[in-house]
Amino acid sequence: MAASLKRKPAGAEAGGGGGSDRHSKRSAGGDGPEARGRREANAQFVEGAIVRIAMENFLTYDSCEVYPGSNLNMIVGANGTGKSSIVCAICLGLAGKPSIIGRADKVGHYVKRGCNKGMVEVEVFKPPNNVIIKREMSVVNNQSTWYINSKPSTLKMVEDQVSALNIQVGNLCQFLPQDKVGEFAKMSKIDLLEATEKSVGPPELYEFHRKLKNFRQRERELENSCKETNNTLEKMKQKNERCKQDMERYHEYKRHEDLIAMLKKKRPWVVYEDVRKQYEEVKRSRDLMKGELRVLKEAQAPLTRRIQEVDKQCENLDVKIREKTPIIRETTQKCKQHQDTLERKDQQIEDVKRALRTKKEEEIDRQKRIQNARKMIEDWTNELKNTENCEDIQPQMDSVNAELRRLGEEKANIDGEISVLCREKENLQRDKKGVTDRIIKFDNMMNLKEDMLKRRFQDTHTALLWLRQNRNRFKRLVCDPMMLAINMKDQKHAKYVENHISTNDMKAFVFEIQEDMDLFLSEMRDKQKLKVNTVCAPSESCAGNHPLKPVEELYRYGIFSYLRELFEAPQPVMRYLCSQYHVHEVPVGTEKTRNMIERVIKETKLRQIYTAEEKYAVKMSAYTNQAVSSNTALRPAQFLTVTVDADERRQLDNQLNEISRQLQTFDSQVAELSERQKCLERRDNELRQQKKELLEQKNKRKQLESKISMKYDSLRQMTQDAINLAEESDKANAKIKEINTQKVKLVTELMQLIKNCVALNKHKMDLILQNTTAAFQKNRLQAEYKTAAAQLRAVEQQCLELEERKHSLFEKCKSLLMKAKQACDLGLDENISEELCHAFQTLPNTLHEIDASLNEEESRASCFTGVSVSVVEECNKRAKEIEQMSLELEGKKKELEDYRQSISQVKEQWLNPLKQLIDQINEKFSSFFRSMQCAGEVDLHTENEEEYDKYGIRIRVKFRSSTQLHELTPHHQSGGERSVSTMLYLMALQELNKCPFRVVDEINQGMDPVNERRVFDMVVKTACKENTSQYFFVTPKLLQNLSYAEKMTVLLVYNGPSMLESNKWNLKAFHRRRRRFQL
Repeated sequence: MAASLKRKPAGAEAGGGGGSDRHSKRSAGGDGPEARGRREANAQFVEGAIVRIAMENFLTYDSCEVYPGSNLNMIVGANGTGKSSIVCAICLGLAGKPSIIGRADKVGHYVKRGCNKGMVEVEVFKPPNNVIIKREMSVVNNQSTWYINSKPSTLKMVEDQVSALNIQVGNLCQFLPQDKVGEFAKMSKIDLLEATEKSVGPPELYEFHRKLKNFRQRERELENSCKETNNTLEKMKQKNERCKQDMERYHEYKRHEDLIAMLKKKRPWVVYEDVRKQYEEVKRSRDLMKGELRVLKEAQAPLTRRIQEVDKQCENLDVKIREKTPIIRETTQKCKQHQDTLERKDQQIEDVKRALRTKKEEEIDRQKRIQNARKMIEDWTNELKNTENCEDIQPQMDSVNAELRRLGEEKANIDGEISVLCREKENLQRDKKGVTDRIIKFDNMMNLKEDMLKRRFQDTHTALLWLRQNRNRFKRLVCDPMMLAINMKDQKHAKYVENHISTNDMKAFVFEIQEDMDLFLSEMRDKQKLKVNTVCAPSESCAGNHPLKPVEELYRYGIFSYLRELFEAPQPVMRYLCSQYHVHEVPVGTEKTRNMIERVIKETKLRQIYTAEEKYAVKMSAYTNQAVSSNTALRPAQFLTVTVDADERRQLDNQLNEISRQLQTFDSQVAELSERQKCLERRDNELRQQKKELLEQKNKRKQLESKISMKYDSLRQMTQDAINLAEESDKANAKIKEINTQKVKLVTELMQLIKNCVALNKHKMDLILQNTTAAFQKNRLQAEYKTAAAQLRAVEQQCLELEERKHSLFEKCKSLLMKAKQACDLGLDENISEELCHAFQTLPNTLHEIDASLNEEESRASCFTGVSVSVVEECNKRAKEIEQMSLELEGKKKELEDYRQSISQVKEQWLNPLKQLIDQINEKFSSFFRSMQCAGEVDLHTENEEEYDKYGIRIRVKFRSSTQLHELTPHHQSGGERSVSTMLYLMALQELNKCPFRVVDEINQGMDPVNERRVFDMVVKTACKENTSQYFFVTPKLLQNLSYAEKMTVLLVYNGPSMLESNKWNLKAFHRRRRRFQL
């Protein structure tokens, strides 16, 4: 009779009660498997009823289990505790879509906030073993994972399992969630009928209804089709009657066309016969020309043999000439070789003479070099005597080296100082860059404010640009518009300042004297026609403006500051705000201030107060002398959201100036050290030059001694290399004499070769003359041959032309014969039939006569206008279509009759049980209304009995005796009346008990207490009968002194921050404490 509900973080608990003296013996923490087993053993659940509901991270629940009873389950709890979450768990756990609930469209939205996954598990009664359906929901991808009895499954398998148990969470007659209560009354009569059939009717009832609608739809289609086919058939028959005269004209026209076709068939045969005769004539001419060609070829044969003999003689002479040519070439080559040898001998003699002249020139040159060497030795010896000694140079060298070392040390010291200064300068430059970047960041923030000013107030921005270029024209300080001049210390406080200062003043320029303001307005308004606002600050200082109460005294009210302390501004702006808006006297508080605002107003006597999100204005009534306050919500800040730390900006400017000054100091120090370094460099170069000169003097003596020694060695070598010119002259003369002897022998041989060459050339010339004579004779014979050949070619050309003419006519005959046979539809190997020959004999035999007959027949055929073969074809085709369409019409009529018989049978199977079902619903529904002193009835409504898709259930009710029964609609009845009607209809369905459970969520919200009590009594009485389906009734409250039944289960849902954890709840201990209090 009672069940428990477990919930971890929200602290929800559930208890139960079924009467005034009964107490639950089960605690939320102690409802273990044994207790659950006992309850399941005793409970009379119907198949498909819900035994257990488990939720984890689902909506408001961390972890929760609900154990409903087998009959009526009252789920009671305050709004927001999680009652409807249990309804959502039932729907989603039984494969329902989120749209059925009407809360959210994605399953991820049903997971508790802050969690990634949620779980719903529903245990459904089904002997012998219950079915446990588990659904895990993911927030990331809005996907679900399904399990049936702890085994992975698919949505389709779950839907099949749920459908097999006759569970329909999408049917409002079975499952009516909170957000869908109003839609029940909006259901059409047709939808209500289908939902009722699915909910309480036999399984085949809705199937019969669906078949009837399909059959009726097909019947309408067949009726329309038969009607259209019959109309089309009649039209086609009428058209064929009108076409008979056209067919007779067509046959007359066809006779002319047949004669024209026969003439066209004979015409190609006549043309073919004419061409065949031309072919025979050309063939005879060609045979005569071939005989003449044969005679000419026989007369040309002797001339051809003579030409061949002369040609052979020329070839023999050419062979002899070619044989003499290599011998002459070889003799000529030998002559050339002897000439080259003689030239080489002359060159050898010239080489011997040249070598002798070279030796004479070398001897003369050697004598000159000996004289030059002796002269140089003499000069170097004199210079060596005048060169200084090395001992006088060394002291000077030591002095220069010491000075160079001193300069090097001094230069190193200066380099070190410069390096130190450069490193410090680099550090300062890095610091300067960092400060500059931060200043740019501040300027960018100010630019954001200026961009906002430009977008919102274009004229004010234009005036600001003019002011920055013309500040020198004003005597005193002119401040930028207040929205730029005011700088919030904390941007979260900007909303207080913006709500306190008007927008016109926020964009106003602030002047110190009236003269400057007049000058500015004259320029802006009169000359530039700009709309700008200006104010003039009072001359007295605002330093003496103190609030009536120190802010420390107001801390206890949640007030943390006065408005003036929340921002910075130039002095003229601050003076104006203190004078005009009293910002030094307006306090700013927190949420604590709002919670105790009446006390704050009464005790502090403040006229204006800001809390976290509101502004309070206090005025004294002129009649009652009492404080009257009004509050307005604060607008979000728009202009002062960008905050700049002015102190930090000033520090950055000072830091940048100091760094720039230090950099200038370092630059001057580096320049001074660089100048000193240049002076030391110049002195160093001078000393090094002096050192170089001393080294040259020191090394000069050694160099002279070495040069003199080397020159003496060279002089001795040149003296030893003397040449004997007389001996060399004798050797040269002997070589020349030997070469001349060889030349004489070569000249003798050359003369003999020349004689042989002359004899060979003479013999070759004789052969060439004989060859020329034979070639002349050959040319004469070839000329005679060409004349005979030209005559022969002319005859051959005539024969060829006749052959081509014969071939052309032959091909033309073949083509014409083929066309003639094609015109008669004959194959290549077929001959004209006797019938066709007989037909041709009746026609003209000449081409002219055939063409005349064709023109005459074509003229007669052209007189038959508007006649075409398509008319006859169309009539024949239409006759066939009429025959086919008649058969088709008979088939459709037979099919229509079959459908009407099927409709009659199915209608009887559907309508009678449906009427009985609706009569039962009407009986219960009317009974429930009579018990409430109201009237109601349910009937089957249709405007046409044959339109099965228009059948529907009509609910008519009346709640007052003075009115008539009215159909239940979303507009005619009140919300409470619709709720009562919906609930009583569902109760009427409950007694028919075709679905395993029903769910109704907060349907009693719009009922008055009388109707609510009556409905509750009916629900208890109906849902707690034997063998009724399970019922879930969700409500946030119950009336007092209601009647309860033994089979009721009351689930109480609580939540709150101080609730016990479910595993610590002990229902027995709670009952003991309660009894002690009652005693």
